[in-house]
Amino acid sequence: MTTPHINAKPGDIARTVLMPGDPLRAKFIAETYLEDAKLFNEVRGMLGYTGFYEGVQVSVMGSGMGIPSMGIYSYELFHFFDVENIIRIGTCGTNNENMHIGDLFFAMGSSTNSNYAHQYSLSGTISAIADFSLLETAVQTAREEDVKFFVGNIACVDVFYSDMKLGPEWKKMGVYVVDMESYALYLNAARLGKKALCVTTVSDEHYSGKRASTEERQTAFVNMMKVALKTAVKLG
Repeated sequence: MTTPHINAKPGDIARTVLMPGDPLRAKFIAETYLEDAKLFNEVRGMLGYTGFYEGVQVSVMGSGMGIPSMGIYSYELFHFFDVENIIRIGTCGTNNENMHIGDLFFAMGSSTNSNYAHQYSLSGTISAIADFSLLETAVQTAREEDVKFFVGNIACVDVFYSDMKLGPEWKKMGVYVVDMESYALYLNAARLGKKALCVTTVSDEHYSGKRASTEERQTAFVNMMKVALKTAVKLG
């Protein structure tokens, strides 16, 4: 089965896929952590690999940036390639002064300013949430690995350069973290009866102005990668 965006054959993709935004991060993970990794996709430069971690087959593939790109790739993986679990491994920004560059954040829920859910013609507002079994497994894994983490609601925005900032109106609702992909992933999973989780690493401290370097974003978020991989192993 091929799509306009993924050129893979049946069996090329594992039931659990890790999805960084950057395809070069997917390449780094495959080459660094997976055994017998094989490239299954390079259409439009969106690299995807399948290999083994601790004896369990795992795939890793870029999602691209933003809700539309995540919406396309996660839908195709779930719908056309029989993927059961997608774990987003990406970056986030924060206004929480207790959170610092390198800390992990698990998105239990995803709020948004996007119109992505309008396609479903719902009569109300749907809550976009992680699969609890994935979240519970990832939290347990982070504790076992003695990795600092936070759990909460993330604001998923559809504009990178915007006059709208993650400000007081979000903070007073307990939302301190922002990304650009979680909402589409969670709603695709809900619509298709699949499982999804976003495991992110703080790359931007909005309260201090500190930002992770390009190299750090691509290769240095080791804790996130290991937690996601070990979670995938537990999923079997």
